[in-house]
Amino acid sequence: MPTHLASSPRAAQFALIFITMIWGSTFLAVQYALNFSSPMFFVGCRFAVAALAILLISINSIRGLTLKETLAGTAIGVVIAIGYGTQTIALQTILSSESAFLTALYVPLVPILMWVIFQKRPSLMTWVGTALAFTGLVFLTGNGFSGIHLNYGQVLTLICAFVIALEIILIGYFAGKVNLRRVTVVQLAVASILSFASMPMVGEHKIPEFSWTLLLIAVILGLASALIQFVMNWAQRMVDPTRAAIIYAGEPVWAGLFGRIAGERLPLLALLGGLMVVLGVLVSELKWNKPKQKER
Repeated sequence: MPTHLASSPRAAQFALIFITMIWGSTFLAVQYALNFSSPMFFVGCRFAVAALAILLISINSIRGLTLKETLAGTAIGVVIAIGYGTQTIALQTILSSESAFLTALYVPLVPILMWVIFQKRPSLMTWVGTALAFTGLVFLTGNGFSGIHLNYGQVLTLICAFVIALEIILIGYFAGKVNLRRVTVVQLAVASILSFASMPMVGEHKIPEFSWTLLLIAVILGLASALIQFVMNWAQRMVDPTRAAIIYAGEPVWAGLFGRIAGERLPLLALLGGLMVVLGVLVSELKWNKPKQKER
């Protein structure tokens, strides 16, 4: 990559927009892959491919791995395994487009967690956006306010949204302080190992039968995950976590589009909820400028 692009915030933002499109398309692919595999086994395979792909292009720099980079990669890898694991398990019971809308709740969660962790107080519009997103969440469950009830898949996806918010914050915290390639290899490897290790804990006691279809999907999504994680680590050196989160807000839109092409049809109330989630995400990033008093 040319030097002027490697250090350009605008190029970083466009790169995040591009991987958001890819990210949105993976929901449907993961749901299809679950016809051939158990959830955590597939997540483990997906990130094993991703780790191997980044390792192959980083073989010369991996020798300089430091303790700080190992710890950073491990921390990010743990939240990746939890986030993608809960999301993949949930995709067994909810539509891919619904999963994407619920996952998008990480966007208003990022500034709130930044407040809790780093004492960076959210703006008024963040609170307004969070309220809209929560209302959308209620409608997205299909019950409305009269009977708020989250099913198993929806609860897992909300846990995923919380964990992905932590991932974005961690990447933003370590960005620029560690070697990009080494940390990416570590986090992807840790995510893969933890996913395989957690299989017995979630009731996966045997490896699925070999399938060429499963292998192909795992390789394609593994390469997509490698690209997504690498670009996130690079771009968030120049794009702060809150700004990155709003760019990622396009993910459910793309997921919903691909889901609709595949024949998914959310109920009208759920569509309204998804729209409110996206609206809440966008509103949370608006800046409210108080009118200045005129000078005497």
